[in-house]
Amino acid sequence: MRKKLVAGNWKMHGALQQNSTLLARITAAASGLACEVAVFPPYPYLAQAQLALAGSVVALGAQSVSEHASGVFTGEVSASMLAEFGCRYVLVGHSERRALFGETEIVVAAKFEAAQSSALVPILCVGETLGQREAGKTVTVIARQLAAVLERVGVAAMASAVVAYEPVWAIGTGVTASPAQAQEVHAAIRAQVAALDAGVAEGLRILYGGSVKPQNAVELFGQSDIDGGLIGGAALVADDFLKICLAAN
Repeated sequence: MRKKLVAGNWKMHGALQQNSTLLARITAAASGLACEVAVFPPYPYLAQAQLALAGSVVALGAQSVSEHASGVFTGEVSASMLAEFGCRYVLVGHSERRALFGETEIVVAAKFEAAQSSALVPILCVGETLGQREAGKTVTVIARQLAAVLERVGVAAMASAVVAYEPVWAIGTGVTASPAQAQEVHAAIRAQVAALDAGVAEGLRILYGGSVKPQNAVELFGQSDIDGGLIGGAALVADDFLKICLAAN
């Protein structure tokens, strides 16, 4: 059985004291959880989080990574740098990176490869806009986003990766895909990988991200192909985040 993963993406939120309190609450509770827990603070707080998480079962992740190993790329952070600060995971292709910063499918695939080159586990984010869903293009759009990575790195690379389905229309809006809608897309993602390697597909963890809350987490995580969540706003509230983690049990 795939062990569920609950990943808290802080986005551009945080402050030293706020982080300290939040991380203390999460680490204190995490050892009693059956799921895996990871937090994704902004870059400046990675060192603080690394120290706070030392000796705990909570994993550290970063919100993005450069596709370049080093060089004259002011403001960028390489995979090897993230690894030095104890990161296990890194998000690639988050919808905000695609929409606000122009990351193309080619760039996302390169970032995925760069992450794995430094033994980081990429969490590949895929998802459709409201317009694409209303046009009946959900599965087509997500298949294309996933295919760009598969074509670059091959299906075997997915054995050391995670996928997160995040419908753009449900991120931060309070609107959540119904469990049936989410399950349908998760099943399609797994089937696309299974067409290339059934074993890899069976072991692949696919997370749901899109206004997950304590009130809907149990039903979402109860779907057969939903292996946890990529949590946004609720990840900043310790009580809410821990209730979502409990739902993954």
